[in-house]
Amino acid sequence: MNPLAATNRNFRHAARLLSLDSKLEKSLLMPHREIKVECTIIKDDGSLATFEGFRVQHDNSRGTMKGGIRYHPEVEHGEVNALAQIMTWKTAVVNLPYGGAKGGIACDPKELSIRELERLTRVFTQKIHHFIGVNVDVPAPDIGTNAQTMAWIMDEYSKYHGYSPAIVTGKPIGLGGSVAREAATGRGVVIATEALLADHGKLIEGSTFVIQGFGNVGSWVARLVHELNGKIVAVSDVTGAVRNPDGIDIPAFLEHYKTTGSLTNFDGGDNMNPEELLFQECDVLIPCALGGVLTRENAGDVKAKFVVEAANHPVDPEADEILSKKGVIILPDIYANAGGVTVSYFEWVQNTQGFMWDEATVNLELKKYMKSAFGNIKKMCKTHDCNLRMGAFTLGVDRVAHSTMLRGFEG
Repeated sequence: MNPLAATNRNFRHAARLLSLDSKLEKSLLMPHREIKVECTIIKDDGSLATFEGFRVQHDNSRGTMKGGIRYHPEVEHGEVNALAQIMTWKTAVVNLPYGGAKGGIACDPKELSIRELERLTRVFTQKIHHFIGVNVDVPAPDIGTNAQTMAWIMDEYSKYHGYSPAIVTGKPIGLGGSVAREAATGRGVVIATEALLADHGKLIEGSTFVIQGFGNVGSWVARLVHELNGKIVAVSDVTGAVRNPDGIDIPAFLEHYKTTGSLTNFDGGDNMNPEELLFQECDVLIPCALGGVLTRENAGDVKAKFVVEAANHPVDPEADEILSKKGVIILPDIYANAGGVTVSYFEWVQNTQGFMWDEATVNLELKKYMKSAFGNIKKMCKTHDCNLRMGAFTLGVDRVAHSTMLRGFEG
């Protein structure tokens, strides 16, 4: 099931549990604004290249819209629409004064030089600068983009609107970025996992973990779980997979990865087939890579007791049902990976106030937001007799619906 269909399905289920008015339900699904632009640049060889750029602004009832910009060949309207909607519910789940947005350019950043990427980013910003703003819509990095991309957006936007560091988050620290932002999504995943395990009388210490994906999020999850004495028994990414039933030495593993650029041939573990990683024996499986990796075809082979969705939409709805029947507890993405947007909010707050926080303050505030959100999700689970996914969706949708009504919805 594609991300938009899955997101709409979860939303409608939550709407039924909340007994939402049908007109309000329809209004909440409808994006506030959808933007599609042509981005033409001169390449380094003098030729012209044209790319499609998108920005979907889903909802602003709770505040400034927020969401990443991704550069990827498969960026298209439906995907961006789904991700914008997810951001609306996600920001509401962790109780940020934000709405949801998402954007992207259909391109392969690996095939573009750094100068070509800069030109493309600046052209895209020129096309959308009238539709974003510090109190309107604040972009952030996503797949294929990074702090440098945000620096170019900030600089280009500032040419039209004056110096505006708060127009993007995930910037370099030298341009007003927040400390601890790089680790934020991974740290949030670990805090969420701590809360989940504690709810079942368990600790990260002594539990076993399998991590799919070893990019920014997966590598930080591995670091932080290891620091808390969790045992990581298998890890994979596009370069391969490694397992060690006795636990992988993560500091040594990170050094190996930094030196070789690959997970394979690590002295402290055995190479394995990456396709088998999702089906390893463990307490906690954490997909940190692509969406749709657990489907109805393979969900029956999962042996983990808990699945923590660090990636966006890694578990299809059909797989969700199969895993639930097996007794597997799933911590949904709209909560589990909300650490990134939460620290993005902190960055925006620091920029608008002109007062920067230290790392200890950022991490302390992140923990407070994530733990509070888990408690509120559990209350919704009890109220509506539902699982954690619906607990999170009913929490997010209810908050957005309430704000919409307070602002004067006329059904």
